[in-house]
Order: sequence, then C-alpha cells, then structure tokens
Amino acid sequence: MGKASSLARFLLLSVVVLLPMVDGIGVFSVERKFAGGMRSNISDLRAHDSRRHSRMLAAGAADIPLGGLSLPTATGLYYAKIGIGTPGQDYYVQVDTGSDLLWINCIECKNCPKDSGIGIKLKLYDLKGSESGNVVSCDDSFCSVMYQSEPKGCVHGVPCQYSVMYGDGSSSGGYLVRDVVQYNQVSGDHQTIAANASIAFGCGALQTGEETDDAVDGLLGFGQANYSMISQMASSGKVRKIFAHCLDTINGGGIFAIGNVVEPKVKTTPLVPDMPHYNVILKSIDVGGTFLQLPTDLFESGDGKGTIIDSGTTLAYIPDEAYSPMMDAIFGNRKDLGFRNEGDFTCFIYSGSVDDAFPIVTLHFEKSLTLSVKPSDYFFQYKDNNWCIGWQRRGPQPKDQKDLFLLGDFLLSNKLVVYDLEKQVIGWTDYNCSSSIKIKDDKSGRVYSVDAHNVSTCSRLAIGRLTVLLLLTSMIFFLIH
Repeated sequence: MGKASSLARFLLLSVVVLLPMVDGIGVFSVERKFAGGMRSNISDLRAHDSRRHSRMLAAGAADIPLGGLSLPTATGLYYAKIGIGTPGQDYYVQVDTGSDLLWINCIECKNCPKDSGIGIKLKLYDLKGSESGNVVSCDDSFCSVMYQSEPKGCVHGVPCQYSVMYGDGSSSGGYLVRDVVQYNQVSGDHQTIAANASIAFGCGALQTGEETDDAVDGLLGFGQANYSMISQMASSGKVRKIFAHCLDTINGGGIFAIGNVVEPKVKTTPLVPDMPHYNVILKSIDVGGTFLQLPTDLFESGDGKGTIIDSGTTLAYIPDEAYSPMMDAIFGNRKDLGFRNEGDFTCFIYSGSVDDAFPIVTLHFEKSLTLSVKPSDYFFQYKDNNWCIGWQRRGPQPKDQKDLFLLGDFLLSNKLVVYDLEKQVIGWTDYNCSSSIKIKDDKSGRVYSVDAHNVSTCSRLAIGRLTVLLLLTSMIFFLIH
C-alpha cells in the first residue's frame, strides 16, 4: 500500500455487524485509511485509486490498470478494528466492497508486514491461542460454497485452502478457519451491548507484493459472493441483505447501515445481473441542463464497458470520449482560469463560490434515477483558493476496457446510498449525513432512529477522530435447520 495523503472530507468509519443469535444491531470499528488534511501530496489520491482498481477488478471480469501506475494493493479506504477469538484479540482489516472473503494474517505467515505507518499495531492471528477457533476442513460445506463443489482429492480433516490473486500481482494464501468475531450489538436507540458471531475466514500463511507503510492485518470483503461476511450472516436468516452508507463531508462522520432502511425513501436503479461488483446502467450525462453529445455505445454494459458504483474509490473516472466534452461544458466560459498541474490533477485558482460559478453535472441512470453533483462536490480545495478537478480521465486503456466508468466517494458523499442485494437494486438520495436515518427490525417491528456518531465516544473499539457509526439490524424470516 502506498504512502497516504488525504482530503479533509475523508472520514473514519465504524462498522456494524450482527450476530446470528440476537435480535438487534451491532458495530465494528472502522477507520478511513486516508485521515487528515488534504494539503499533502495530492497525487497519492489517484495512486490509491489505481492500486484499488487493479486489485478489486482483477477478481471480476476486467483488469483495469490506470495510467500505468503499479502499486501493491488496492483494497479500499476503510479499515475496521474487530475482535476475533477467545479470548478476543483486536485486528485491523480493510473493508472492501470489491472483494468477498474475510482473511487475517496468521502466526505462520511468510512475508507478512510487521509494522504499519498508519499508527496501528499489527498482530498475527494464532489459531492455537483461541479456545473457539477451528480449522475448516476441505469437506466442510463452507469450503464447497467457496469452490462451488468439494475440492478434488479432499480428505476429511485436511484444511480447506484459499488463494487470492489480485491484478497488481499481490496475493494472499492459506487455509480457512472458523472463529467468533466480537462486536457491539445495538440494544436500543444509541445503546449497545457486547455480542459475537461465528464466522469462517481465511488464515493467511503467505502474502506477496505487500508494502508495509500502511499495512493492516487483513481484509474484510463486503461483496456479493455467497461466502462474504454479509452473505454468511444473511444465509443464517438473521439479517437482511441490504446495506447503506451516508458520508458527511461538512461535519465529518456519517452513517453506514445494514438492514431495512425505511427513512428516507430512496429511488433505485437495477444492478446489472451476474456482475461481481455493483454495476449499473448509465444512460446519459448533462452539464447545466445541456446533454453531452456522446456515442450511444459508450454506455453499454459488459465486455469492459459499464459503470461501477464503488465507495472504496475516492474519485470519479470516466472514459476519454466523455471526459473532454464534459470539461468543455464545465469550463466553456472560464478559459482564463490559468490551469496548472498539481501531481496528477488539473487545478486552478478561484476566490469566489464554485457553486455559483460552475454548472451542476447530472448523471442519468436506468429507471430515471439521477445523480446530481454540485461543483463543490466534483472540485476539491487543495489550499487557499486552489481548486482541483475530481473528475479523472481514464487515459489510454486496452480496447476492451476503455469505456468503463468508476464512480467513487466524490460523487456519493452527502447522499444516502442504499445497496439492496435482495432486489438487486441500488439507489441514493441527497441527505444531511450528520442527521439520522430510520431502520426497521422486520421481526419485532421496531424502528430505530440511527444517528451519525463519533465512535470514540460511544464504542470501546474507538480508534479515530472523524468516525461514523455503522449499524446492522437483525431480521429473522426463517430458521435454518
């Protein structure tokens, strides 16, 4: 992982997960990797995204190198502090919606980082040191779920192996274990109690291609696969397969919720079927109410095309064919700004309100869902009156990948974004992310009002300054026998 700098709007998060045996809401502590001001080397922002895309997309249908940058990992902006084992030990794991398997570096790991430059103490998981930990055998049903069949040559008692290769050449490999994960269960409005859940995850014995300057202990996959953390919980019948986030760039913090969000109401657009990531269909773009004249096939899905919604990506990446027309429309009457480069960014000096001087950009999706982005959201202030452009040109790409749109935090901030994996839709609405949302427990019928929180004041797992509370509601529809 490369050296990290940050925008002031980058947040620390607190994640919520629920134990299968209780009817409630729970939390893990999650911290944003890029925490602090944005006056440092801003080229690191694009470097982070390049790293993330090479890792995230390698697991799917497309490998997307950005600008030729070659960096060791790209797991996302957030890392959680979670407890694992009996007695519980704390570990820091990156939260990644583009990956699926939870894995932790283990005591026998070769080439694992021993130090981190982001202010955390790394720790290796020791299965023998946990009274509740067990090896997952290759004939265990969870192993069959991962491989979609029992591994060939499986002998009872032999550990189920895993190996994850990423697009940048990094990897993690080892065997699967099952142990308890500790978190704080929400027992009422703004009230929590300790809880735990039994989860199968990877015990990392070999790691390659990993730098140590911002290393963590592992990775928490939050993707759609049936062996991801959210899928394991949902398969038990205790949790809805729905989650949402609301990132506050004004006051810091926000909310990241898993469960049935009942307020505010959110209009949705379908997820593209059979995709490993959160792909949607973008149909058109307008700048200040005037639609860009773009080739219709630019918005097609599949074969390296399409649009991915990804909160782990910082910026917004668009193909060359859309980038130039968009910039012309945004700056058509402002050619006198004196553009210059700051690292990988195009920047300019402007002393007035950017929202008054530049147009709103609106993205139009299938089912009439729109995403309107104000200038203060697609520009960021580097220092004083220096503004830089958050829209990023994808640059030269292989022919089968050149038309992919990647939409990250710059566009998703100050909006409640809901991922409904049951209905296979995603949606959003402009929202005050420093306020509250309402989540319904479908079993009890209770509705909890959930506010943004600073986890250092409400959780024993607190690790940061700007934090958000990530909540999970338990929903029981059926019993698994």
